[in-house]
Amino acid sequence: MAKKLYVGNLSYSSDEAELQNLFSQYGEVTSVNIITDKMTGRARGFGFVEMATEEGAQAAIQATNGMELRGRQLRVNEALEQNRERGNRSRGHGGFGGGGYRDRY
Repeated sequence: MAKKLYVGNLSYSSDEAELQNLFSQYGEVTSVNIITDKMTGRARGFGFVEMATEEGAQAAIQATNGMELRGRQLRVNEALEQNRERGNRSRGHGGFGGGGYRDRY
Protein backbone atom coordinates (compact mmCIF):
# COMPACT_ATOMS: atom_id res chain seq x y z
CA MET A 1 0.00 0.00 0.00
CA ALA A 2 1.30 3.45 -0.91
CA LYS A 3 2.39 5.75 1.89
CA LYS A 4 2.52 9.53 1.57
CA LEU A 5 5.36 11.41 3.28
CA TYR A 6 5.55 15.08 4.23
CA VAL A 7 8.89 16.69 3.36
CA GLY A 8 9.42 20.04 5.06
CA ASN A 9 12.09 22.73 5.27
CA LEU A 10 12.94 22.35 1.58
CA SER A 11 15.11 24.89 -0.16
CA TYR A 12 13.03 27.09 -2.44
CA SER A 13 15.29 26.01 -5.29
CA SER A 14 14.61 22.27 -4.80
CA ASP A 15 12.61 20.60 -7.54
CA GLU A 16 10.54 17.44 -7.92
CA ALA A 17 13.24 15.59 -9.90
CA GLU A 18 15.70 16.14 -7.06
CA LEU A 19 13.27 14.66 -4.51
CA GLN A 20 12.47 11.78 -6.86
CA ASN A 21 16.18 10.92 -7.10
CA LEU A 22 16.75 11.22 -3.35
CA PHE A 23 13.77 9.13 -2.22
CA SER A 24 14.08 6.48 -4.94
CA GLN A 25 17.24 5.26 -3.17
CA TYR A 26 14.97 3.84 -0.45
CA GLY A 27 12.15 2.33 -2.50
CA GLU A 28 9.80 2.94 -5.42
CA VAL A 29 8.47 6.50 -5.57
CA THR A 30 4.97 6.75 -7.06
CA SER A 31 4.61 10.55 -6.97
CA VAL A 32 6.35 13.76 -5.92
CA ASN A 33 4.61 17.09 -5.42
CA ILE A 34 6.31 20.30 -4.26
CA ILE A 35 3.70 22.81 -3.11
CA THR A 36 3.89 26.22 -4.80
CA ASP A 37 2.32 29.58 -4.09
CA LYS A 38 -0.67 30.14 -6.39
CA MET A 39 0.08 33.80 -6.95
CA THR A 40 3.85 33.71 -7.53
CA GLY A 41 4.43 30.10 -8.59
CA ARG A 42 7.36 30.00 -6.14
CA ALA A 43 7.94 26.88 -4.01
CA ARG A 44 6.58 27.19 -0.46
CA GLY A 45 9.31 25.08 1.15
CA PHE A 46 7.47 21.79 1.57
CA GLY A 47 6.07 18.95 -0.46
CA PHE A 48 4.88 15.36 -0.49
CA VAL A 49 6.50 12.15 -1.69
CA GLU A 50 4.43 9.01 -2.12
CA MET A 51 6.28 5.74 -1.67
CA ALA A 52 4.92 2.47 -3.10
CA THR A 53 5.42 0.45 0.09
CA GLU A 54 5.34 0.94 3.85
CA GLU A 55 8.86 -0.49 4.09
CA GLY A 56 10.21 2.00 1.54
CA ALA A 57 8.48 4.85 3.34
CA GLN A 58 9.96 3.88 6.72
CA ALA A 59 13.44 3.48 5.21
CA ALA A 60 13.14 6.92 3.57
CA ILE A 61 12.01 8.56 6.82
CA GLN A 62 14.89 7.01 8.77
CA ALA A 63 17.47 8.02 6.16
CA THR A 64 16.28 11.50 5.17
CA ASN A 65 14.75 13.06 8.31
CA GLY A 66 17.41 15.50 9.49
CA MET A 67 19.47 15.13 6.31
CA GLU A 68 20.93 18.34 4.91
CA LEU A 69 19.85 19.18 1.36
CA ARG A 70 20.91 22.44 -0.27
CA GLY A 71 21.91 23.86 3.11
CA ARG A 72 18.60 23.04 4.84
CA GLN A 73 17.86 20.26 7.31
CA LEU A 74 14.92 18.22 5.98
CA ARG A 75 11.93 17.28 8.15
CA VAL A 76 10.40 14.07 6.87
CA ASN A 77 7.49 12.17 8.41
CA GLU A 78 4.25 10.47 7.49
CA ALA A 79 1.67 12.82 6.03
CA LEU A 80 -1.45 13.09 8.17
CA GLU A 81 -4.41 11.29 6.64
CA GLN A 82 -6.83 14.19 7.09
CA ASN A 83 -4.56 16.45 5.03
CA ARG A 84 -4.78 14.04 2.08
CA GLU A 85 -8.48 14.49 1.52
CA ARG A 86 -9.32 18.07 0.71
CA GLY A 87 -13.05 17.41 0.91
CA ASN A 88 -12.86 16.73 4.65
CA ARG A 89 -11.67 20.18 5.61
CA SER A 90 -14.01 22.05 7.86
CA ARG A 91 -14.98 25.37 6.45
CA GLY A 92 -15.59 28.11 8.94
CA HIS A 93 -18.29 30.62 8.37
CA GLY A 94 -16.54 33.87 9.10
CA GLY A 95 -17.80 37.33 8.55
CA PHE A 96 -20.68 39.22 10.04
CA GLY A 97 -24.08 37.74 10.56
CA GLY A 98 -27.28 39.64 10.82
CA GLY A 99 -29.23 42.20 8.96
CA GLY A 100 -28.32 44.39 6.12
CA TYR A 101 -27.71 48.10 5.99
CA ARG A 102 -29.59 50.25 8.48
CA ASP A 103 -29.76 53.99 8.61
CA ARG A 104 -28.55 55.47 11.86
CA TYR A 105 -30.52 58.31 13.34
